[in-house]
Amino acid sequence: MTSLSTLCYMERDGKYLMLHRTVKENDVNKDKWIGVGGHFEADESPEECLLREVREETGYTLTSYRFRGIVTFVSGNGVTEYMSLFTADGFEGEPIPCDEGDLAWVDIEDVWSLNIWEGDKIFFRLMDEREQFFSLKLVYDGHDRLISASLDGRPMELFDVRNPDGSPSGIVRERGIVHREGSLHATAHIWVVRENDKSGYDVLLQKRSACKDSNPGYYDISAAGHLPAGDDYLPSAVRELAEELGITAVEEELQYVGIHHGGFEDVFYGKPFKDDELSAVYVYSRPVQADKLQLQESEVEEVIWIDYEECRKRIADGTLKSCIYADEFEMVGKYLGVL
Repeated sequence: MTSLSTLCYMERDGKYLMLHRTVKENDVNKDKWIGVGGHFEADESPEECLLREVREETGYTLTSYRFRGIVTFVSGNGVTEYMSLFTADGFEGEPIPCDEGDLAWVDIEDVWSLNIWEGDKIFFRLMDEREQFFSLKLVYDGHDRLISASLDGRPMELFDVRNPDGSPSGIVRERGIVHREGSLHATAHIWVVRENDKSGYDVLLQKRSACKDSNPGYYDISAAGHLPAGDDYLPSAVRELAEELGITAVEEELQYVGIHHGGFEDVFYGKPFKDDELSAVYVYSRPVQADKLQLQESEVEEVIWIDYEECRKRIADGTLKSCIYADEFEMVGKYLGVL
């Protein structure tokens, strides 16, 4: 079944008017908090539907509103809904009770902690960060689990939110939301090494691309990446080596060091960034010629070899502009037998 609808987030004094859908038993939004709106009537335009639904559900007449995007909502239960997404900052009239549930003005930051769809968090982020019109597709599994998302036709990265023991929690979350909320997630870290006659080993460091969403231009692990939802550590590690450095490896060539738990908070491009990750750490010691590597331009600016002990000291004294966790680097050193 296909349907058309509008969804509007009315804003006043840093709050959104939110509707707690508690009335209809067969409501796909039962017990969720959403904006106000509803389905098109015959021959209505998105704006006509918006004005009518807001008036019927809230009593307000909109005087200033903006068309923000199209959200294609695929429920997984045979329902595909095309939602015209609006925000509104001007309205008049007196509020009335809503027969769909309970209306409440909620601080915009507090909306994130309500029982909302994971996909709704994505368009909240987009409305906060983007001025331009967007098209967002959200696909669910028939329940509350998000299984894919696409922005303007391009797939978005989804991660499994992890329990403290590292097991998947069952929640799947988009990358930008993971780093906005500081959700625990999984990554694979691969250290490329070669023997030398100084400390015993050189390590290959990558310089992060200037367009990275965190720590741009900093030296980092040889190769690293997030685990896509449903993926496991070792396949992700093999894939990251190939994508970032052009190294074709097999799983048996990666030596497992252990699990590292790391995290930090910072601000990049004016936006808060919270990282909380469980990383499977690997060593790759097969012969590598740095000048023959095929670097992924969007991820890696350059690579350098550096002696392990020199690198460790420079991480400690801050003379190496890096985002390497010192305790993880020591894990690698102990595994290699140089500490």
